[in-house]
Amino acid sequence: MGKHVIVISEDALIYEDTATLEQLPVFGSLWKKAARVEQVRSIYPTLTYPCHTTMMTGCYPDRHGIVNNELSNVKELSSDWNWFYDKVKVPSIFDRAKEKGLSTAAVFWPVTGNCSSIDYLIDEYWPQSETETAQHCFRASGSSEEVVKNCIEPNLWMLKHRIHPYCDEFITASACSIIRNYQPDLLMIHPANIDGYRHQTGLFSPKVTHGLHEIDNWLGWLIKATQDAGTCEDTDFFIVSDHGQINIERVVCPNVLLAERGLITLGENHEVKDYTAMIKSTGASAQVFLKDPSDRQVWEKTYAVLKELCEAGVYGISQVYTTEEIREKEHLAGDFSFVLETDGYTSFSGSWYGPVIRGFDTSDYRFGHATHGHHPDRGPSPTLIAFGPSIKEGAVLKNCRLVDEAPTFAAALGFTMEGTDGRVLHEILK
Repeated sequence: MGKHVIVISEDALIYEDTATLEQLPVFGSLWKKAARVEQVRSIYPTLTYPCHTTMMTGCYPDRHGIVNNELSNVKELSSDWNWFYDKVKVPSIFDRAKEKGLSTAAVFWPVTGNCSSIDYLIDEYWPQSETETAQHCFRASGSSEEVVKNCIEPNLWMLKHRIHPYCDEFITASACSIIRNYQPDLLMIHPANIDGYRHQTGLFSPKVTHGLHEIDNWLGWLIKATQDAGTCEDTDFFIVSDHGQINIERVVCPNVLLAERGLITLGENHEVKDYTAMIKSTGASAQVFLKDPSDRQVWEKTYAVLKELCEAGVYGISQVYTTEEIREKEHLAGDFSFVLETDGYTSFSGSWYGPVIRGFDTSDYRFGHATHGHHPDRGPSPTLIAFGPSIKEGAVLKNCRLVDEAPTFAAALGFTMEGTDGRVLHEILK
């Protein structure tokens, strides 16, 4: 059993990337002694914040409560994100580790803002105004003065922008500072350069290949940090991912169609005056909210309209799920009434005016050249690579689920996470 666990979530890393990784200097040197899970089944929707909440809790979204990156404000095209840990409805591995007397750390791990169970926290909280400094944001989301001084400020020169992939070098360097200064028992970090490059340039591109070289280099940094801290021989490394992506050919705006059918009322300046039903984008899926979910007549009317749009075969909707159906099928529940799934080529916008069908837009991750949010069985799958004293060298497991990761991390640390939806991957542990 290792005394330390480092979880590196390489956002949007997929099984197909491993053919490149095993040829790179750091990953290549570790490949024969590493254990692997080739394909990890993600959750629905395949979005970063719901996925990472599952990765740290071992629970599906119907239990942990994070169902979108953003808050469910349908009248805003872009609303605040689920920054803060108080939105999570079940205990995480950070809580369980603290109960066991272990030290914990997280760097840009989603939905951890102001988490009291994380000793050394650098949260992914973006400036809410032009006047807010990086230090202000980190302090506001849970970084202690000690962490700001010892781990953030020495690396701020690397922080070109708080959006991925421009912050990922800073993320990795700050994690290295935490390792050298504090040697936490559990450290979870979230670089997302691969995700950013895929949004910008498509599922496979020279830029994505460049990103794989970057993460190989950063893994070397982290290993070196554990060597400097004297913890390398006692550290289990897990390189994981949250979701895959699919290439997008167009963006469809279902709210424009709902407005045409009288379910959304717009003012002279295209503002929403009132609505009966509206969608909130989750990228390659969408969640449909009713103003009054208890009104059965409204529910029936909305369902009929959505089925009509689906059956038309031109609006990129392959499936309309009711809340009951999607909870039963994919353990997804929230304050929405329906879910729309992509046809595999379409992303959904929440815009309620303008053209119904638009080209992809790389300025927004939801509408980029490639994106996610789709059903977990669509497109390529995430993967898992692990090495360290608790790991069976060369073990290969074909499949597991995202909910299995938190129980497995906990087992490597020597304790059991009770009450999860997942299981321990004993196949890759000694």
